[in-house]
Amino acid sequence: MDLKDQLKNLFPDHQESEDEVIKKSNVWLQEEPLLCKYEKRKGKATTIIDGYTGATSDFKQLAKEIKQMLSVGGSFKDDTIIIQGDYRDKIMEFLKDKGFKVKRVGG
Repeated sequence: MDLKDQLKNLFPDHQESEDEVIKKSNVWLQEEPLLCKYEKRKGKATTIIDGYTGATSDFKQLAKEIKQMLSVGGSFKDDTIIIQGDYRDKIMEFLKDKGFKVKRVGG
């Protein structure tokens, strides 16, 4: 039984307002924006996400979610997420929905 369930038992008449509902994210949210870049590596388009200051395991989980959402390949190296293809707009929208601040770099 988590804290939210315990509070519901103590205050059964309380209704949650829209302001109290926070988007659930299982990764740590940071104040600084994530950087979303476009690069060409060996002639192929890649999208790079950089600037995360949280735990490495959280960033790996975020990389996995992005790759599954886009159904593309990618990797996690040197505290950056590398996604195959130019998906900056979709990735930025996904990260904003998760609650991150995102900054587009270049182009």
